[in-house]
Amino acid sequence: MINDLPIRKIIHVDMDAFYASVAQMDNPDLKGKPIAVGGGGTRGVVSAASYEARKFGVKSAMSGRLAIKLCPELIFVKTDFERYTEISKRIRNIFFDYTELVEPLSLDEAYLDVTENKLGFPSASLIAEEIRQRIFKEVGLTASAGISINKFIAKVASDYNKPNGQHTVNPEDVLQFLADLDIRKFYGVGKVTAEKMYLKGIFTGKDLKAKSLDYLEDHFGKSGSYYYHVVRGIHNSEVRPNRIRKSLAAERTFNENLSSEIFMLEKLEHIAEEVSKRLHKNNVSGKTITLKIKYSDFTLQTRSKTLAYFVRDKAIILETAKDLLYQNTLNNSVRLLGISMSNLNTKPQKTKPLKENTVSVQLQFKF
Repeated sequence: MINDLPIRKIIHVDMDAFYASVAQMDNPDLKGKPIAVGGGGTRGVVSAASYEARKFGVKSAMSGRLAIKLCPELIFVKTDFERYTEISKRIRNIFFDYTELVEPLSLDEAYLDVTENKLGFPSASLIAEEIRQRIFKEVGLTASAGISINKFIAKVASDYNKPNGQHTVNPEDVLQFLADLDIRKFYGVGKVTAEKMYLKGIFTGKDLKAKSLDYLEDHFGKSGSYYYHVVRGIHNSEVRPNRIRKSLAAERTFNENLSSEIFMLEKLEHIAEEVSKRLHKNNVSGKTITLKIKYSDFTLQTRSKTLAYFVRDKAIILETAKDLLYQNTLNNSVRLLGISMSNLNTKPQKTKPLKENTVSVQLQFKF
């Protein structure tokens, strides 16, 4: 038995249909109605959908045209990131009443490590319940939560009783929970990977666990090691209050498809300016500039260039993006352009190596 292994109580809090719920809260006339945030017009894309709209199959990243076809009564509302940010800060302030170890994933979800919490509560499940009650009382929105021994399981568990619910996977239940889990529910297994796993007879966590590390690495590359460990309850990633940003980007979808590079240059200038602003705001610079091009047939292409130095100046970003635009002939008319910066000048924190018997130690720990 290894006594220095990390013993953690992790909560994943996920707001319910956050953008749509904020819109319904701010406009009571929208409550109980199917709404989509964004997506308006003939070329819009849905950013978020209320639960009433989801019943019709409306979901994020769907075209507004398809969404209205699925739900003729759908109401489109504009995005309001300033408002979402304001609400998100109020929610995070509630988190900080319990622990300083809060790792935001986005405006609407975060991990909390409450192993040693400010109020001395022994139960992570009770902390999650109190946090959800406070969010509803003080902010007016509902949240769901997952509670378990690590970030991976907590995130999966937060989807179990949505909306406005929570699910705890106790240490003694971890291995069975993972064995019974549909492979599509594993965080990090997307649609393409799931289909590949199906072809190899992997449908549940039990099937995944039956495969050796060598087999998974041979068929799934570097991700194979990740799958091998998480299905055994091993995921030692710590909750990091100051998450290391890996990239920063901005993009625009156009009202009409663009066919000429000349017309795209003006758009690129605005996008480069936005990227530069975000880099300055976050006090970071990057070396790798990537141009994202989405064509009218929805095919996607990226072109990248890595500089010899860190930059965040608009002029350099724009000039590099122009070079990338002219690098090859465009395949079709363009509906979206984006610029992202990666290879940022941030230093990642070292994490502890994975250890096989993490779960066995966790079994001694009351939840």
